[in-house]
Amino acid sequence: MAFPAHAEPGDPEKGRATYRTACASCHAITDDANIFGPHLKGVFGRPAGKVPDYSYSQAMVAAGEGGLVWDEAALSAFLSKPSKRVPGTKMRFFGFWFQSEIDNVIAYLKANP
Repeated sequence: MAFPAHAEPGDPEKGRATYRTACASCHAITDDANIFGPHLKGVFGRPAGKVPDYSYSQAMVAAGEGGLVWDEAALSAFLSKPSKRVPGTKMRFFGFWFQSEIDNVIAYLKANP
């Protein structure tokens, strides 16, 4: 399955609905509280594995130290299959099936910096 190098423009309202059902139980977006996963407030431009007071997997820390910075392309690749993009991540999400879901979630994250 091929994915575009850059995400297509998504619909933030559809992304909000997808985020609520697939992401919100583990990731806060409107504040900097860590839940089961790190918060996603201000995720764009942030190196992977760098939210304070969150215990990342060694794989995610290494990915950030290796230059992984969350932008549209990196998030798109990660959300399609987290364990493929960062082998050893402790994120227990298998990935979205459809690129449109990824694009919509990214649009929602961008609308909520």
